Amino acid sequence: MIRSKGRTRLLTAVALASGLTLLATGCGSSGDDGDKGSASKGDGVLTVWAGSQTPIVANFNPYAPTVLHAALGGVYETLFYYNKASAEAPTPMLGESFEFNEDGTELTITIREGVTWNDGKPFTAEDVVWSFTNDTSKPEYLASAEVVDPTTVKLTFTGPQFTNEFALLGASWMVPQHVWKDVPDPVTFANEAPVGTGPYTVQSTSDASYTIVANPDYWGGAPAVEKVQYLGIDANTSAESLLKTGKVDWAGMFVADPDALTADGRLGYINTPQDPTVLYTCANVDAGCAGAHTDVAVRQALNVAIDRGVINEKAFVGLAGEISPTFALLGRDDKWISPDVEKVSPQEANAAEAGKILEAAGYTKGGDGIYEKDGKKVELTLTSVEGWSDYNAAAELIAAQAKAAGIAVTASTVTWDEFSDSRQTGSFELIMGGVVGTSVADPFQIYRDWFSGEYTQPVGTQLESGEWNFSRYSNPTVDAAVNAAAATNDEAAKKAAYATIQTEITRDLPYIPLVINATQTFFDQKDFTGWPTEGDLYAFPPSWGSVSAGVVLSTIKPTE
Repeated sequence: MIRSKGRTRLLTAVALASGLTLLATGCGSSGDDGDKGSASKGDGVLTVWAGSQTPIVANFNPYAPTVLHAALGGVYETLFYYNKASAEAPTPMLGESFEFNEDGTELTITIREGVTWNDGKPFTAEDVVWSFTNDTSKPEYLASAEVVDPTTVKLTFTGPQFTNEFALLGASWMVPQHVWKDVPDPVTFANEAPVGTGPYTVQSTSDASYTIVANPDYWGGAPAVEKVQYLGIDANTSAESLLKTGKVDWAGMFVADPDALTADGRLGYINTPQDPTVLYTCANVDAGCAGAHTDVAVRQALNVAIDRGVINEKAFVGLAGEISPTFALLGRDDKWISPDVEKVSPQEANAAEAGKILEAAGYTKGGDGIYEKDGKKVELTLTSVEGWSDYNAAAELIAAQAKAAGIAVTASTVTWDEFSDSRQTGSFELIMGGVVGTSVADPFQIYRDWFSGEYTQPVGTQLESGEWNFSRYSNPTVDAAVNAAAATNDEAAKKAAYATIQTEITRDLPYIPLVINATQTFFDQKDFTGWPTEGDLYAFPPSWGSVSAGVVLSTIKPTE
């Protein structure tokens, strides 16, 4: 069921590829010391593009949709780091150990001693309790949080929460109670001078860039890279040119010909596909969605009309991966895929099948070749963001493929602000976008955050912090299965719950799966060393990675 009111949710990881990397991008304009653009090379400054467009506004609030990337991992930290590029156990950060009780209704956390906030005040168990219980971030399933002793916190839940381990320990930002308790509106607070425990502090912000500097008192030791400058760039092509000319040192972005950038040996490169690229549909009539896309038959027809092989070849130059309509990551998560659903989305278009689906639902093809029903044509607008070359190319291909199946799709581009606003309020028909891939080998986080009716709002109402169900999808069967999965640590019981979810979402298709997006990262290996590589994926490598970017920044070093 869709909530019109309710407690805001904790902000989950903003680790997204291409179309969704900008979930946390700042927009607007601000400045304090004339930080105007890219730093000169050879001065030890690491220049970064993490997806931010210009103008940039100073917003380092981890609860805000427009938070700047460096806040998430660079300034603020979680208790543990869950590396989505690895199946290894989580890495201790502000927490040192944790343990659920036998039935999963209590979680005891031991925190690290000797940590200070960057204003010099100690990080305490009270801060942890406040970070979980303040009105902005408290999960609805959290009954209480208490300080057991100076280094121990116990969380008590309304029911078993084994499956929410990552949400609690790897995606809940620790913030200082002494700062945030006096903030009147934590969601709109710009937090221009953030107080965090992370490896960096904010030095300056302008409409073109922002700069963070090493925290000398960081609990993990002061980072070797003393200054990092994040640039605002309005298109992939511009960022690619700056990478090529040595004016950007680290970027996570789509590049059609990576070999051309890495030929001279200065730039290293790695591709770590993790995150689904999809068509968002505003699917739920009861939530206020309107248009042909609200008919499940139209979504089903569009799903089989798409030629994913061609899209991968032409828009993503063969770098993307096949996607499962279950949203389990193929290869890594195969054990969670029900044998009763299709494992892989169709790779070739089937216009005839699309027509059969529509005709069975009462549609007839008009003289112009477009299906219609009750006098209304199946006409849809598909938006993507200006400058996102791969997504824009994919949208044009989808429009042509849909037309061949009798569905009129108009591909158009919008500004980042328009894209963000429409997605947050539900004022769209189709969007080329991404879904946050899970940081553990389990699709639960996607099912809960993106498909649960408890994680959305009616059309016209902004999604709250941590709500990712942009489609406004609401299905009581899915909601019950999500709750059942959250309440168990038994693999067979989880598989049964997931099978139920998968049956529903592969039929309803509120998000139409396209590909697992190429997640390309380029990094300067001439002036800096210690980057994640295929042989040592100690962290998810893109510059826009939530939490992971802070891990990378605190690990790399200038070359001798």
